[in-house]
Amino acid sequence: MNTFEVKEEFVLNGKPFQILSGAVHYFRIPKEYWEDSLYNLKAMGFNTVETYIPWNLHEPEEGRFDFSGNKDIEAFVRLARETGLWVILRPSPFICAEWEFGGLPAWLLRYEGMKVRTNTALFLEKVDAYYQELFFHIRDLQITKGGPVLMMQIENEYGSFGNDKAYLRSIRALMEKYGADVPLFTADGAWDDVLEAGTLIDEGILPAGNFGSRSNENLDAMEAFFKRHHKKFPLMCMEFWDGWFGRWGEDIIRRDAVELADCVKELLKRAGINLYMFHGGTNFGFYNGCSARGEKDLPQLTSYDYDAVLTEWGEPTGKFYEIQKTVAELFPQNPVFPPRIRKRGRPSKAVLMEKVSLFSCCGQISQAKESVYPLTMEQAGKGYGYMLYMTQVLGFGAERKIKAVGASDRAQFYLNGVHQKTQYGEELGEEILMMLPEGEQQLAVLVENMGRVNYGYKLLSPSQKKGIRSGVMADIHFESGWTQYALELEDISGLSYDGEWREGTPAFYRYEFTAEETLDTFLDCRGLGKGAAFINGVNLGRFWERGPAASLFIPGVYLKEGKNELTVFETEGTYTQTLSFSKDPVFISPEKR
Repeated sequence: MNTFEVKEEFVLNGKPFQILSGAVHYFRIPKEYWEDSLYNLKAMGFNTVETYIPWNLHEPEEGRFDFSGNKDIEAFVRLARETGLWVILRPSPFICAEWEFGGLPAWLLRYEGMKVRTNTALFLEKVDAYYQELFFHIRDLQITKGGPVLMMQIENEYGSFGNDKAYLRSIRALMEKYGADVPLFTADGAWDDVLEAGTLIDEGILPAGNFGSRSNENLDAMEAFFKRHHKKFPLMCMEFWDGWFGRWGEDIIRRDAVELADCVKELLKRAGINLYMFHGGTNFGFYNGCSARGEKDLPQLTSYDYDAVLTEWGEPTGKFYEIQKTVAELFPQNPVFPPRIRKRGRPSKAVLMEKVSLFSCCGQISQAKESVYPLTMEQAGKGYGYMLYMTQVLGFGAERKIKAVGASDRAQFYLNGVHQKTQYGEELGEEILMMLPEGEQQLAVLVENMGRVNYGYKLLSPSQKKGIRSGVMADIHFESGWTQYALELEDISGLSYDGEWREGTPAFYRYEFTAEETLDTFLDCRGLGKGAAFINGVNLGRFWERGPAASLFIPGVYLKEGKNELTVFETEGTYTQTLSFSKDPVFISPEKR
C-alpha cells in the first residue's frame, strides 16, 4: 500500500517527493481526449495531475446528480493512474477557475437568505448533501484506499473572500465525514492578509500558494508566514499561472515560453509546482465565468486556451518543450519523451438550409410560465442561457418610457417584434423611449445570462440572480401579466423551422456540411453577431463579434463522417448564407467597451 504524508517535506512511500503537477480540467475536455492530455503531461516529465471538481456541473438541479460522460471524475482519476500520474483533487464547494459562479450551482440562488461560502446552516446543508454523493465517487480513489489521490483541497482562495475559520472547519468536517482521509490543504495568494484569513495553518492544514511570477519573493513570504505560526511545511505553489484567461473586448494575453521556463526553474529549486493550466480546454455550453472589475462585469471567452502549455485543442506549445528541458535538467531521473499531436482538418463550408425567429418557436424548446411579475432565471428554470419575457402594454399613440429594473446581464427590447434597444452593463435600468400605437402592444425582452462572477465580493451580490429581478416599468408603474420562456438550450432537437422568420430578430439558423474525416476544427464565426452554436446538438458555447475570439473549437469527436448539422442561435439579426471552418483559431481586433 502506498503512503503519502505532509511533514517538513512531502513524503511518498517513506521517501522525499517533489510534486511536479499540471492542471487538466476533465470537464473542459471531451472524455475521448483525456488520455492524450495526461500522456503529454507525463511526457513533459511531470508526475501528478490536478483538477477542480465543479459542483454546478455534477448537481445541475438540486438532488439530481450527474457523473456520466465528460463528468465522470472516477474515470479521469483512474486513467491518470494508468498513465503513471498521481492526482490532486480540489472538491471545494467554490473553485473560481473562471467557471460559472465559481462552480456554485445556480439553484442555490432560489433560496432567500442564501449566503454562499459562509458558515450558515442553509449553505452547509446544501454542501452536505452534495458531498454525500460526491465522496461516494471519489472516496475510494484516495491513496489510503489504494488509489492515486494524494491530497484534497478544503477551500480555494478563501482569504480573498472571507476570514471565517469556523466556515473552513465546517467544510473540512464535511469532507472528513464522508471519507476524506488524505492530507488536506488550502490555496491562497502569497501575501499576509489572505494567508492569515484563508488558512487553517494553526490546525496543521497545509497552506499552498497561488502566483505566477517572482517565485523566490512569494516563497519567502510563505516561509515567513510559516515561521510566524511556528510551523514547518513544504513549499507548494498550487497554481503557478503560466498564462491567463481571456475576456470579451480585451486583447489575448500571451507569455514567453523561455521566460516561463526560467520562472518555473526558479520555483522548482525550492518548491513543488502545479502548472495552472497545463491544458485549459473549452467552456462548452454556458459555463464561462465572469470577472468583476469594480462595478463592471467582464464575461470571459468560450475558449479557455489560457495560453497554457497545451493549446485549447491539446497541441504542445513552445512552453511544453522549454519546461520539458527544465525537467530533464533538474530531474534527470524523470523520463521525458515526445508528446502526442492530433491532426486537425477543415470540413466543407456549412450551407444555410432553414431559419426561424425565436418568437415563432420559443414554445417548442421551452415551456411557457405565467406570472404577475417577471420571474428570475433561477425561478423559471436552471438559471443558464437566456430568458424571453413577453407581455402586453397599453399604448396611447405617444412615446412612453420603458425600463427594466434589476436586470442582468444583457437585455434586448422588442415592440411588436421590432428591435428597439439593447442594454448591457451600466446601461441596464436606463429609460428607453418607445412610440406605442394606441391599444395593446406586445413588449418582449430577451435577457442573457453572460456568466456569473467567479471571484470576489460580487458572489454575494443580487446581480448573480439573472434575468429580471424586480420588473419592467412603463411610464412610472410596473407592468404585470408576464409570460416567460427559460432558454437553457440543452436540447434543441424539438426545434421546428416551420414558423416565420423575421429580419432583425433573434433566430435559429440550421446549416449542413460534410466532413470526410472527424478531425478537430474551428467554426469561423465572422459574419455572425452574438449567440451560441451547436454541432449535431452539442452546445459549443458563445460567440460574439466583439472579439478577440472569432471562432469556436469543434472537437473531432463531435463530428460524423458525412453529413453534419450546425445550428446557430443568433440574437442580433446578423447571419450569413455560408459559414467556413479553419484548422486554426480565428482572432480579430477586440472592440473595447
